[in-house]
Amino acid sequence: MPFHVRDPETDALVRELAQKTKLGITEAVKLAATEALAAREKARAEKLARMDAILAEFDAAPRTGLKADKAFFDSLNDD
Repeated sequence: MPFHVRDPETDALVRELAQKTKLGITEAVKLAATEALAAREKARAEKLARMDAILAEFDAAPRTGLKADKAFFDSLNDD
């Protein structure tokens, strides 16, 4: 399905990418979209890996067996 780019800056960027990669306009748009999606997925995977590491560190902490109830939390704010 065809589409038209109405933004001059975007048009110029796509044409510059096409020229530098020696691709046609359509292939340049496809390349840019593919790379952008891959970068997003990589960033998402890295964030999930960092979250997993934090959760693993938290899970590795020893348990005291003590229960923290409302009175305990309220006592933290007492002067």
